[in-house]
Amino acid sequence: MDAIRLDPSDSVVTATRSLEVGAEVEGVRTRALIPSGHKIAVRDMAKGEPIRKYAQVIGYAAGDIAAGDHVHTHNVEFRGTDVAYEFATNLRPVEPASGDTFMGYRRENGQVGTRNYIAIVTSVNCSATAARMIAAHFTPEMLADYPNVDGVVAFVHGTGCGMAGDGDGFEALQRVMWGYARHPNHAGVLMVGLGCEMNQIDWLLEAYGLKQGPLFQTMNIQSVAGLRRTVEKGIEKVAAMLPLANQAKRAPCPASELKVALQCGGSDAWSGITANPALGYATDLLVAQGGTGVLAETPEIYGAEHLLTARAVDQATGERLLDLIRWWEDYTARNKGSMDNNPSPGNKAGGLTTILEKSLGAAAKGGTTPLAGVYKYAEQVRARGFTFMDSPGYDPASVTGQIAGGCNLVCFTTGRGSAFGSKPSTTIKIATNTEMYGRMIEDMDVNAGAMLSDGVSLEEKGREIYELFLRVASGEMSKSEAQGLGDYEFVPWQIGAVM
Repeated sequence: MDAIRLDPSDSVVTATRSLEVGAEVEGVRTRALIPSGHKIAVRDMAKGEPIRKYAQVIGYAAGDIAAGDHVHTHNVEFRGTDVAYEFATNLRPVEPASGDTFMGYRRENGQVGTRNYIAIVTSVNCSATAARMIAAHFTPEMLADYPNVDGVVAFVHGTGCGMAGDGDGFEALQRVMWGYARHPNHAGVLMVGLGCEMNQIDWLLEAYGLKQGPLFQTMNIQSVAGLRRTVEKGIEKVAAMLPLANQAKRAPCPASELKVALQCGGSDAWSGITANPALGYATDLLVAQGGTGVLAETPEIYGAEHLLTARAVDQATGERLLDLIRWWEDYTARNKGSMDNNPSPGNKAGGLTTILEKSLGAAAKGGTTPLAGVYKYAEQVRARGFTFMDSPGYDPASVTGQIAGGCNLVCFTTGRGSAFGSKPSTTIKIATNTEMYGRMIEDMDVNAGAMLSDGVSLEEKGREIYELFLRVASGEMSKSEAQGLGDYEFVPWQIGAVM
């Protein structure tokens, strides 16, 4: 098979291998060299005519396109979405299932963790060095006496001051800090500030009702009297937490306690054909057990949002999603950008042409169940089932918001290849194609490319991913975790002016 047609109404097919000029595909002969993953016109299209893939519009012919032409950025025009939105018209009932379990950490507040870290969370960039020095003290050799503690991690960032004391940016940062301070994968937390920053730790404690105790401590460099003393005192505080954190033990927990962040990065043309639908199938299995999948990256569902509003449990939920889309349209316009600035050069090299095409593939990670909730960036995800969180498409910032929202596991699909990882919630990575999987096998946990190269079914690959959820949640290391990734991928989304 030289090409795949995804729907009978599509005007293009996708090449499964590189094709020379004159190769016959779907009854037409190619008129140019077609790289693997790129699109071929299977009928003539006049200038301005919509181009269809996945039975949806992915762009418009920038000029006349002949059957057999290479269809890509040189002859496809992007236009903003223009659809009539429907709400709650495509609700597929979830067939409840139960009985699946994983070995997790039950916390006193009822939440369940998949890892057991001590976190050092900074309020401002000015305390980042102190936090890193404190964490660096606790080497693997020092932690050997605490086998139930996964590590001491510093979550540092480049903001926290030079910003307004209210508004979207400030509120988003506070939600991130609160989410990490109360994340179920953290047994203990030390918050470190400078003292004079805009993002005051005391304001966070007051706003969210956080109380200090043996496993939750705060301090400011200015009050402690300098960097050296802050580091020494921080080491003392964390050392006192370690015996308490080590008392945590894994116990059987229902799969309903899993909250999985659904991510993609370095996407290619196969993302929407193999890995993303397979992850969507795994998400459906999780939702059937009462668990939660959290899709994000709002710019990367642009052009597919109408498919999600039709799955919204009610109009109010669908309207919340559209409010996010309108905010992003305004946000990009104000900054003299376009929603089509995404996809990236790597995405385009992999065969993706417009954000509409990329989004239709990306949305497949959410499976087929009803959209149960829509959340602001880093907001606590309360609903169970398939949900959506606002975030940029930049993977570290997006995952940071999802983890802050309570995700205790991350699943990340990639076609071009990615070395992403995250803490305190571990990242599982899924390759969209067998060639890249073999080239980056040390980084990839699952080869969804086998759906093309070996004829593995969607259901079989989705089940494989779901069962990996349970094993990794129980303590099995993902490839990224085994390589130590996650210390530098904490990136709160910075919104608004830097002053």
